[in-house]
Amino acid sequence: MYQVKRTSRSEFVPIRGLNYHVRVWGRPGPAKVPMVMVHGWMDVAASYQFVIDAFAQNHYVIAPDWRGYGLTEAPATDNFWFPDYLADLDFLIDHYAPDAPVHLVGHSMGGNVAMLYAGSRPSRVSKLVNLEGFGMPATQAAQAPTRYARWMDELKALHRGDFALHTYPNADAVAKRLMKTNPRLAADKADWLARHWARAEADGTWHILGHAAHKVVNAQLFRVDEVMEIYKRIAAPTLMVEAEHDMFAQWYQGRYTMAEFHDRLEAVSDVRRARVDSAGHMMHHDQPAEVARLIEEFLQETSGASF
Repeated sequence: MYQVKRTSRSEFVPIRGLNYHVRVWGRPGPAKVPMVMVHGWMDVAASYQFVIDAFAQNHYVIAPDWRGYGLTEAPATDNFWFPDYLADLDFLIDHYAPDAPVHLVGHSMGGNVAMLYAGSRPSRVSKLVNLEGFGMPATQAAQAPTRYARWMDELKALHRGDFALHTYPNADAVAKRLMKTNPRLAADKADWLARHWARAEADGTWHILGHAAHKVVNAQLFRVDEVMEIYKRIAAPTLMVEAEHDMFAQWYQGRYTMAEFHDRLEAVSDVRRARVDSAGHMMHHDQPAEVARLIEEFLQETSGASF
């Protein structure tokens, strides 16, 4: 089993009618800027443990389980709306850092949330780190009728039980599933993650700590024109971290490319890119020491570097 170096403590915070679970590492201090780390789709806050253990310094880190993930309550709903993540993050930052901006780190979906939040609340973010949060393919208004129809069809499928998440006989089976999804994930890390990514229920089976409704397509189209306006308002120095192994071809089948995302990034006034070698999308699992190094070196820089 992976040996934790820096232990987190669990806190539960009332946010917008939900009991939000937050993992906290370290303690606040006069010289410490709070670091808020937000996870991706079908992940949990504990996923950052390996990076936090690899930090050279003892940071004050605040990492929530998003609504409907981990130990955070899920609302009584059958679908999730992306703007809710921004609002949840805003309330969370107000709770932990009401009087000063934070360093904001997000992975994948969390990286997308972090970018949109930093442009919508520029005064609340001091430094911004995006780990493989690429946004989505551009959409056109003509796609709206079929998107709404698909959304309604998937809601019916959810209520039929078609989107139910897999269950597993034990934690070892969960760990094997994580390693199958990410062949670079070491066995000791997989064993540790499995016990935070899932839990045993009364019947002894292990269930993923994620709401099945997260699999329902978003009813709203992804509006690149809106995103670009938000990116233009990002005031924080921004680090975009990409993995060596590009998943775009597998994910989007030509509908969206890394080059398109890099074009979008040009709207951000102060941004630089870094690459993590020998890593895939789950870079914080594959190469946590390198991700930790990149984050800390970036936080220590003065602003002014350009894309």
